[in-house]
Amino acid sequence: DLYRKVFVFRNDPSDAYVVLRAKPEQPLQNFTLCLRSYTDLTRPHGLFSYATKAQDNDILLFKPKPSEYRLYVGGKFVTFRVPEGRGDWEHVCASWESATGIAEFWLNGKPWPRKGLQRGYAVGAEAAILLGQEQDAFGGGFDVYNSFSGELADVYLWDVGLSPDKMRAAYQSLRLPPALLAWKSLSYEAKGDVVVKPRLRE
Repeated sequence: DLYRKVFVFRNDPSDAYVVLRAKPEQPLQNFTLCLRSYTDLTRPHGLFSYATKAQDNDILLFKPKPSEYRLYVGGKFVTFRVPEGRGDWEHVCASWESATGIAEFWLNGKPWPRKGLQRGYAVGAEAAILLGQEQDAFGGGFDVYNSFSGELADVYLWDVGLSPDKMRAAYQSLRLPPALLAWKSLSYEAKGDVVVKPRLRE
């Protein structure tokens, strides 16, 4: 249970990462990914990477620069332009549904204009799921200059699209539905220089 705790990725650039264990029963037709990050990086960095043997960017949340997030599904991506952070925690939720190909992006509890991505696609079930690096091969192939440095917390992955109420609940750290990956019952393995510490502030 990582409630009120964070992963601190201490080095920049870094070869560290955290492996997350989740076993989707079948390919994902929908998902919602939420996490909180705190960093002063201005270079590109990967936050959450879900790779299958067929597709290294089956799900990827990537930040190419402070004013942009990219959501990849099945190797294709859409870009969400955001205000540059003011040196504070940023909470993001990204959801996608295969039937419509609609991608939703929420930053700090507010929705951005929806975009279209990979209608009819299914995300593979056999995955290597990592925090802090971007996979260019199944479970590896890292570029340290795309590594994350800073603090990560409140990581969740659901196999459904969350309602607007639940998106806001995730931002407010309220009670949430059962998830494939849940911060309060996370099965993980830290690799390299990653430290679990209490959260310093809300």
